[in-house]
Amino acid sequence: MKKQGMNPYLPSWEYIPDGEPYVFNGRVYVYGSHDRFNGHAYCLNDYVCWSAPVEDLGDWRYEGVIYKKTNDPWNPDGSMCLYAPDVTVGPDGRYYLYYALDKVSNVSVAVSDAPAGPFEFYGYVKYADGTRLGEKEGDEHQFDPGVLTEGERTYLYTGFCPVGDPSRHGAMATVLGPDMLTIVEEPVFVLPSEPYSKGSGFEGHAYFEAPSIRKKGDTYYLIYSSVRMHELCYATSKSPTKDFVYQGVIVSNNDLHIHSYKPAFKPMFYGGNNHGSIVEMNGKWFIFYHRHTNGTNFSRQGCIEPIEFREDGTIVQAEMTTSGPNGGPLEGRGEYPAYLACNLFCRDEELYTGAPGEWMDSRFPKITQDGRDGDEEVGYIANMRDSATAGFKYFRCEGIRNVKIRVRGYCRGAFEVKTSWDGPALGRIPVDFTNEWKEYSTELAIPDGIQALYFTYTGEGGASLASFALE
Repeated sequence: MKKQGMNPYLPSWEYIPDGEPYVFNGRVYVYGSHDRFNGHAYCLNDYVCWSAPVEDLGDWRYEGVIYKKTNDPWNPDGSMCLYAPDVTVGPDGRYYLYYALDKVSNVSVAVSDAPAGPFEFYGYVKYADGTRLGEKEGDEHQFDPGVLTEGERTYLYTGFCPVGDPSRHGAMATVLGPDMLTIVEEPVFVLPSEPYSKGSGFEGHAYFEAPSIRKKGDTYYLIYSSVRMHELCYATSKSPTKDFVYQGVIVSNNDLHIHSYKPAFKPMFYGGNNHGSIVEMNGKWFIFYHRHTNGTNFSRQGCIEPIEFREDGTIVQAEMTTSGPNGGPLEGRGEYPAYLACNLFCRDEELYTGAPGEWMDSRFPKITQDGRDGDEEVGYIANMRDSATAGFKYFRCEGIRNVKIRVRGYCRGAFEVKTSWDGPALGRIPVDFTNEWKEYSTELAIPDGIQALYFTYTGEGGASLASFALE
C-alpha cells in the first residue's frame, strides 16, 4: 500500500524552502535552500536533496548533502549562506546547479554527473571578457537564479527588487552559451519592479524575487514572488526574454484571494516570503511552495498542491491543503500529527509571520518541534490560546463516531471539533493542565463524505496539540 502524501511533504523536522522540482528518470527531485530549525537567519544549512517516485508523493527518499556552502571558493569559512538554487541539464547531459551566496552579487555554478550530486564547484557566470555578472558597470543585483536550457542556450533569470527602490528595475533574463557560464546575450528586464509597474499590468503584483521558469507547450511560464511576498504569481510569453504578460496568482501561503470556503481577504495561515515552481508528474501538474513555522521567517517547510490549467493556459489559484501531495482526500480514519495543519489562526488576524528577524508575539499559535535542528522530533502546534484554530483538509470520512486528541500544556478548557472554520461545533473535548502528552476523546459523529476538520481551543492558558485521531 502506498503511503499517503501530506503537507508538508518532507518529515516535520526537515526545513527545505524555495523548492525547485524536476523529474529525472521517473523520480521528482527537489532542490531548495536549507533552513535551520530555530535558526537566526535564512538558509543556514548546506544544500540537501530529496526525491520521490512521480506516482507516489508520500514516499520521499533523502539523497544526502549535495553541496556544502564551503565548496564555493569565496566562502571557505562558511560565513555566507547558500541562497535559493536551481538546476538544469546542460547540452552535455550533466546537471548544473546555479546559486547565489548572500552578501555578494554574483551567480555561482556547480556541476554533477547525477541529479542527486554530489555537485562540484564549476565557475561563475561571466561576460565574454571574463567580467563576472553583477560586477560590470550598470549590472543590477544578482539573486535567486532560475534556469532553463533549450539546446545550447541556457536562460538565466535573476533579481531582487524591494518596494520603493528605483535602482532595481525588475527581473532580468540573461542568455548563456553551451559552456553554461559565458553570457551570449546580456541581461534584459522581463518583469517590472514596483516603481516601474504602473501601466504594465503587474500593478499590485510587481516583481520582488524568486524567479522560476518553466515551459508548457509553446508557452513560457515565469513564476515569481510578488511584492506581497506570500503569493507566487506568474507571467506568460511565447518568448523566453520578452513580452511577458501578468496572469495571476498560483498559490498564497496564507490562502489570500481564495474565496471558496472563506472571505477572499481573510488570512488562514501566517504567511511570509514564498518561492517555488510548477512541475508535471505522472500526467498531473503541481505547484511547490513553502510555509513558515516556529513563529519566525527562518524555519520554512515545503508544500505541494495540484493545479488546474484552464483552456486558455491560465492557472486556477490552488488552495492550501493537508492532502495536496496525495492527489485527493486523505483516509478519514486513523491518527494524524497536528503539524499537518494547513490553516492556523486565532481571533487576531495577521497576514505575516513577522518581519525578517522578528518573532511572532505570544498571541499566536505556531507549528514547532522539540529538540534542536536535525533532531528527528515530530512537530506539533504550540501556544493554542483561546480562539486558536487548526484546520486540516481534506478527508474522506465514513462512519466516524469518535475523535481523540493528544494535548499538553498549562491549559484548562476544551477543543471544539468542526467541519468548517466558522461552523457549529460538532462536539467538545475537555482538556486540563498536564506537562506530558495526554490523550482525550469524545464521541461525536463526523458527517460522511469529503470533509475539512477544524479544532478550536477555548479556555484558559495555552495548549499544545500533538495529533488527532478519527475512529
